[in-house]
Amino acid sequence: MPRSPGRAGEPALSVVILAGGVGTRLWPRSRRSCPKQLLDLVNPRTMLQNTVDRVLPLVGPERIYVVTGTEYAEQAREQLPELPAANILVEPAGRGTAPCIGLAAITLALREPQGVMISLHADHVIGDAARFRELLQVAARAADRGHLVTLGIKPTYPETGYGYIERGPVVHRVSGVPVFRVARFLEKPPAEQAAQFVADRRHYWNSGLFIWRLDSILEAFQRCLPELHAQLGRIAAAWGTAEQAQALAQVWGEITPVSIDVGIMERADDVVVVPADMGWSDVGSWASLADIMAANEEGNVVLGRSEHLGLDTRNSLIYAPGRTVATIGVDDLIVVDAGDVILICPKSRAQDVKQLVEQLKKTGRHDLL
Repeated sequence: MPRSPGRAGEPALSVVILAGGVGTRLWPRSRRSCPKQLLDLVNPRTMLQNTVDRVLPLVGPERIYVVTGTEYAEQAREQLPELPAANILVEPAGRGTAPCIGLAAITLALREPQGVMISLHADHVIGDAARFRELLQVAARAADRGHLVTLGIKPTYPETGYGYIERGPVVHRVSGVPVFRVARFLEKPPAEQAAQFVADRRHYWNSGLFIWRLDSILEAFQRCLPELHAQLGRIAAAWGTAEQAQALAQVWGEITPVSIDVGIMERADDVVVVPADMGWSDVGSWASLADIMAANEEGNVVLGRSEHLGLDTRNSLIYAPGRTVATIGVDDLIVVDAGDVILICPKSRAQDVKQLVEQLKKTGRHDLL
């Protein structure tokens, strides 16, 4: 597939990158003032920059859009000088992924109502970028037939922190890749059920990566979320006029938060899944970051220009930029030095970092958030 707008008969692509999350499970490095998507956690480029780099072979920078919050808009512009300034779309407040995606959809539809929109997250890591682009091409061709398309990640272990997608029958094949009807979306399962999902090979991790034609997704908004669709219509009517900022602020305050999964994908009629095997991770915790980074012969991952002196230390993650960390006789440990806070926990408790952040909020320690 060529760089958009593409040859006659092929869908014109635009990419929307959602970059408004806070990333509390990667605290204390990910903070309210600079969340994980704006950090250089996996290489010298930030996660947002890596996401843009990954899709530039498919689309030009003028067709890449970033949706983020008011507090992160300037940082996004600074990190992505190649994007037109108008392509940084700013949501006045977090309202969930459905309003966020809807705002991007109405913006793109004003220019190209039947174009294909690829919705990505700024904080994902993809090991095989070339395969990722190939699968996006497959998904875009399926979306051009009117389907709402998602990439389902082939599970490699029984993860209980992800939602799952159960596939139905094959709808058709695109470039030899099967496209399956989605039978159902499932919430995060208990360990035994997750193991069954991996074994039966009919379930995929829900990646949150979506591809659809703009008229198809806006029709789904109208059918599944009519109130939100009407609110987006009010914003669209003022877009590009002197009333744009006022209309956006006023309407946004009236919007009820809802995710795209719950609001649209679990309720829409024509949803398909493309199986994806591309080294995907949503880097949802320090433990998942450790899983995707290169380890030394003891299984330790040392990040951020840290120096690690280890004796009988295995399978641990050390993140202490500019510091020396010494450990003795530990296994499966996470050590993160953020300058003003040091986090130490077993890998098995990495998901509980979010609970610690909630505790900080309740006790008023906003200086550490």
